[in-house]
Amino acid sequence: MEDTYRTIEAPAEGLYKEKGSKFIALAYPVHTEEEVKEVIAELKKQYYDARHHCYAYSLGADKARFRANDDGEPNHSAGDPILGQIRSADLSNLLIVVVRYFGGTKLGVSGLINAYKTAAADALANATVVEKHETALLQARYAYPQMNDVMALVKAYDLPIRNQRFELDCRLTLEVRKKLQGEVATKLGAIEGVSVTGLE
Repeated sequence: MEDTYRTIEAPAEGLYKEKGSKFIALAYPVHTEEEVKEVIAELKKQYYDARHHCYAYSLGADKARFRANDDGEPNHSAGDPILGQIRSADLSNLLIVVVRYFGGTKLGVSGLINAYKTAAADALANATVVEKHETALLQARYAYPQMNDVMALVKAYDLPIRNQRFELDCRLTLEVRKKLQGEVATKLGAIEGVSVTGLE
């Protein structure tokens, strides 16, 4: 299973101006459609006076989940050119929103395609591209005596701890590379008194 993908390390911004119109491109690393919705809602608040908030995203190492949205611009003149930039850079788990302030002069479909494409490309040019692995979350529950065994495994696989609770029993939420998920879950489960569940 291929679980490696390229994305951007941190949010980045790009800009394109044409005949008084301003196209502000904002690129974000994202992992879920929920995250995409939150970012877009936030940007619509932040740029409430802009005429269009066009976007495209691609999710997953296989890039199987994607969407392009023209937000009122002529069909395929905004979302598709943005998605085209994500694809030509071979990136995933990425959202690019291009906010347009209308300058009074219509650019025509080819002008719009060029503007959205160029703004998106500028945001990507200002971003740092990194290679990452798809990950899943596992939660381990165990009693205090098992702590050393569990922690030895966490250390052996160099697993980031996303959450931990130590009450009557211990709960640890771990981020595991997808292709190692089964292996790590089996090894954790093999420790007596440890129960493991996968989290979405």
